[in-house]
Amino acid sequence: MPTTVKAYAATAPDRPLEPTTIERRDVGPRDVRIEIKFAGICHSDIHTARGEWGGVPYPLVVGHEIAGVVAEVGAEVTRFAVGDRVGVGCMVNSCGECEQCAKGLQQYCLKGNTQTYAGTDRDGTVTQGGYSQQVVVTEDFVLRIPDGLDLDVAAPLLCAGITTYSPLRHWGAGPGTKVAVVGMGGLGHMAVKIAHALGAEVTVLSQSLKKQEDGLRLGADHYFATSDPDTFTELAGRFDLIVNTVSAELDLNAYLSLLAVDGTMVNVGAPPQPLPIQVFSLIPARRSFAGSSIGSIAETQEMLDFCAEHGLGAEIEVIAADQVNEAWERVLASDVRYRFVIDTATLA
Repeated sequence: MPTTVKAYAATAPDRPLEPTTIERRDVGPRDVRIEIKFAGICHSDIHTARGEWGGVPYPLVVGHEIAGVVAEVGAEVTRFAVGDRVGVGCMVNSCGECEQCAKGLQQYCLKGNTQTYAGTDRDGTVTQGGYSQQVVVTEDFVLRIPDGLDLDVAAPLLCAGITTYSPLRHWGAGPGTKVAVVGMGGLGHMAVKIAHALGAEVTVLSQSLKKQEDGLRLGADHYFATSDPDTFTELAGRFDLIVNTVSAELDLNAYLSLLAVDGTMVNVGAPPQPLPIQVFSLIPARRSFAGSSIGSIAETQEMLDFCAEHGLGAEIEVIAADQVNEAWERVLASDVRYRFVIDTATLA
């Protein structure tokens, strides 16, 4: 029988989240039931719930940075046992058959992976996310959280961590490379930590210098304010890789001018409006502009192990569930350093 659990849900784009109950499916042969302990708040949650990225199947429970403990496993589950420390990120299934799934790149499933919330689950119901007490997920999309990571600081790694780790690894950040991180927020602070741990020379490009002390403490070698026009003159042609973590309108051509020959600027932030690019920002130095989604399940596990090895967790502020609407407003005001995490025990 399905299990009824407490949650916080969006009911309309212009209404605050409300306490509610949702049903989680019965545990199938290859399913894992997870008792959620912590759920990170991602800007994507807000964009989605407020209808900024398209239609929303209300009521909707968001949250795709989930850390918890296994409460039940199906008869055919081999990788997890009751009591294991686990996580769930931005996807809970994929077709498993297409070319990209065959390569282990479920995030690029040609039929579209099943998102942790607002997706269509295998039984035809709408997937509901981590602002809740429990979740049931097929074992192939469950991650093991290493003992070296506390669950609260690990939760944001399931989105913010992998979203920045994947492009840093794919585009070769490491010793001898110069990496710039645009934005010093939930994604950006993890990009700084990970790029530094990979051995790159790291520069933060932020609108102001108000977070400079934090940036340098977390691993940045340099910190510049993009509100100062001299920044773009001083840094012209410097970087091998720029990771843009902000979901706001930017002058992309100005940032592209900061790339060295064969440099790449990768967008992981997703602003709702189109951003124009001048081709001549790319041609003179064989520059590239790219996008990157999250990572595969294997790469996400690699990221978690890497973070545990290097002592990297998110910088967090833990809140009770009834503070979630206030937290959303603070996210929109950039008033958090650097990720809110809901203590889901407060849903009880």
